[in-house]
Order: sequence, then C-alpha cells, then structure tokens
Amino acid sequence: MIQSFFLLSPTGEVLIERHFRGVTSRSVCEYFWDEASVSLNHHGGLSTASASIMSDPLPLYDTVPPVMEVPSGDGGATGTLYLFSVLRDGLSYLAACPDEVSPLLVLEFLHRIADTFVDYFGSPADESAVKDNFSTVYQLLEEMCDYGWPLTTEPNSLKDMIRPPTVMGKLTQAVTGGSSAMVSEALPTGTVSNMPWRKAGVKYSNNEIYIDIVEEVDAVVDTNGSVVSWDVSGSIQAQSHLSGVPDLLLTFKNPEVIDDCSFHPCVRYARYENDRVLSFVPPDGDFELMRYRVSLPEHARGFNPPVYCQPQLSYITGKDGKSVDGRIVLNLFARSVSTLVFSSSRKGPLVLEDVAVIIPFPKIVRTANLTANSGTVLFDEASKVAKWTLGKLDEQSRPQLTGTMLLDGTRRPEQNPPIVLTWKVPLASVSGLSVSGLSLTGDNYRPYKGVRNITRSGRYQVRCG
Repeated sequence: MIQSFFLLSPTGEVLIERHFRGVTSRSVCEYFWDEASVSLNHHGGLSTASASIMSDPLPLYDTVPPVMEVPSGDGGATGTLYLFSVLRDGLSYLAACPDEVSPLLVLEFLHRIADTFVDYFGSPADESAVKDNFSTVYQLLEEMCDYGWPLTTEPNSLKDMIRPPTVMGKLTQAVTGGSSAMVSEALPTGTVSNMPWRKAGVKYSNNEIYIDIVEEVDAVVDTNGSVVSWDVSGSIQAQSHLSGVPDLLLTFKNPEVIDDCSFHPCVRYARYENDRVLSFVPPDGDFELMRYRVSLPEHARGFNPPVYCQPQLSYITGKDGKSVDGRIVLNLFARSVSTLVFSSSRKGPLVLEDVAVIIPFPKIVRTANLTANSGTVLFDEASKVAKWTLGKLDEQSRPQLTGTMLLDGTRRPEQNPPIVLTWKVPLASVSGLSVSGLSLTGDNYRPYKGVRNITRSGRYQVRCG
C-alpha cells in the first residue's frame, strides 16, 4: 500500500515527511515538482499575488496527472514507484506506493487527510496552518494510517484520540516546550461499536440538523454562449447536532434523477436499494451524506446556464510595425431564463453569488492593464493570470472588463486559454431533486430541521475566440 507520505508547500518545499514501510528518497518530490513546474498552471504560488488569485481549487491550475510512475531514487535498485498526488489549498499531498493499488482508494485517502486538516485547523488548511501545528499533523498521520493502510478516518473518532489545537494548548507548549497535541490514552467510544462514526453520550440543549443539496455544473461554453458539453454532479452535505443515538429517515420527491451514488458509511445501503430512501444514524457535526450524478430524461438534456460570459481578445500590430499589442473586452450578465429549478421558498429576482472570473493569458503576454466597472481585478505577472471578483450579480447589472496587453516579440498567440467562471445560485437545482420528509426515531425530542438547495459552478470554462 502506501510506502511514504509527503506534503509540499506552494513553492515545492517538503513540509511533512512520513514513512510507513521503508524509506522513500526525497528525489520523488523533486521529480514531481519538476513536472508541476513545467508551467505555472499547477500552483501559481510563485508570488503573493498569484497565491491569492489561485486560492480556489480550480481544475485549470491542476494539470499534473494524479498518478505518475516515477524513479524510486535509490539508483534504480527497486525500479519505480507510483506517485499519487492531490492539490488542496495550495499544498500538494503525495503518496508513494511501490506496487499497483486501487488509484481511487489512495486519492480518496489523500482527500480525507486534507479534509481532516481543515476540520482541525480551519479553512484554508494552508502552509501556515501546517507549520503552526506540526505535532498535531504527525499525530493525525499516525492514527489515520497503519503500516501504509488507511485506519481511522472518521473525524469524531480522531477527535476522541487527538484533541484539536486550542489557544491554551499552544500557550502550554510555549511555556513547557512540549507538544500542543493532546493525545488521549483511552480508545474512542465508537472504536469497539458498530458505529465508529458517532460518539457516545452526545447531548445538546438545542437539537437541530441541516441538510444542503449541492449540485455542481461542469460545462464547456463556446464564444457564442452555446454549451458544448455539460455534466452535473451533486452531494448532500449535513450538519447534525442531535442528542443520543438518533435514527433518521430521509425521503426524496424524485429519487429517479439520482445516479451513480456513493454513501457515507452510516447509510444503510440495502434500504436505499429497496426503497430509494436514506436511513442512517448520523455522525456528530459536519459530514457528507452522499454523492451522486444527475440522470436527466431525454427531453431535458439541454442546459441553459444562469450566467452569460462574452470574452473578446484581439491582437494588432503596433505603431512600429513589429511589436504586437492585444486588447480584451469581457462582458458578463445574468440570465433569468435558465434550466435551474428554483425552490418554492425563493423570492425576488435572480441573484448569483460568489461570482468570479479567472482569465489566464498566453505565456507570451508580458503584462496587462485591466480595468472593470464593477468588482476588483488582480493581475499577476508571474503566472499571467488575472482574477476578476464580482461577488453578487443580478439581472440589471452589466459588468464589463476592458484592458490592453503588451506581448513579447512579434509573434501572436496560437490560441487563447479558456476562461474559468465561478458562481453560485442559492435555493436552486439543476435536477429538481428535493426532500419530501426527514423523520427521526429512537429519541423522544423534536429537532429543528432545515433543508436547502444550492447550485454552483464546477469545471465551468468559457472558450475565447
């Protein structure tokens, strides 16, 4: 399974190194970073500006294959290793495996490690968060992985064994010089039960549970605004603060739109297969209940996005007859006529939230001078990437970005990289999936229940002419 684990900073520095079965040379990290640094697309952590631009986990900046076969670094004595990598909050999580293993298992485990760091240290779990909690990071790796195999990955079980860092713990560390990680000598209460994801003896004065149905749209849009390809994936995120051992039953109005599901271990899979309902005893706190892909009928296969982006990039010969100058004009506006299905509780006109545009320029662009009539624009000359942050966008708004580009040499770019658009629409969905009921048994209280739909962009790219 996993022989070694490495955690790299946005500049390629090894922050964490843990060997589970044999020592792996750090040369595998150098090989990986050479591949990641071929272009500035992977991290963009080469300057402060680019780090802020690329803080969002957009697929545009992760061009390194998730699985690579690399030299073992010991002079060829043992051949090659399989190197698995994921990019989260600017950090590269690497796992070196000497033999063939299930790629999804290793990648999911790396994501689970990253999720645990966010749960312990807050979001984003970036370089500074790791450096402030070295001892806790190593303690978590010890408990999560045993001789290279994933062991304890449930947050509730981990928090019973390793307490999250606190201000008092850090003060104690500063005074005594010891570790700020508080490790319990007793096993977590769920370890020897059939529900390792839930603590025992949980009590709340206010019992409540919140359910978010989040759907992400992956799409490629051409220069005319027509959708070339698109796909929708969803997840059900839950936040549970319920006393005792509650048994919940979640039912849907239209479960036929759900396809290719995966579940949290708390879900009784046989019940879902028979009745298409979710029966489960929830973990305490935040967790992902399930993931799914949307399966739409034939008559609803088209997709009209709620936002329209019209980029125009042009290049002209300069006054000296040799240099090449460029110009960019980008218009953005919301469209009320879309494929989205809105919740009955929604009131008022369409408003998009968290709207931002990532504009990667060709590498031969030396610099760009950009202005916008709404929002803020930040251009990083190292990565040749601009980020236009708008925030909210309604139907009456007509934001526009204009600017000029100065190119190196006399050549024109062969092609323009696609623009990445991010947005979110609350109280809306693409599939129309909604909850018809959420009931509780096993305890004699009536909790507060909240359910909402959210649609947001995933890998949403707009081609430039």
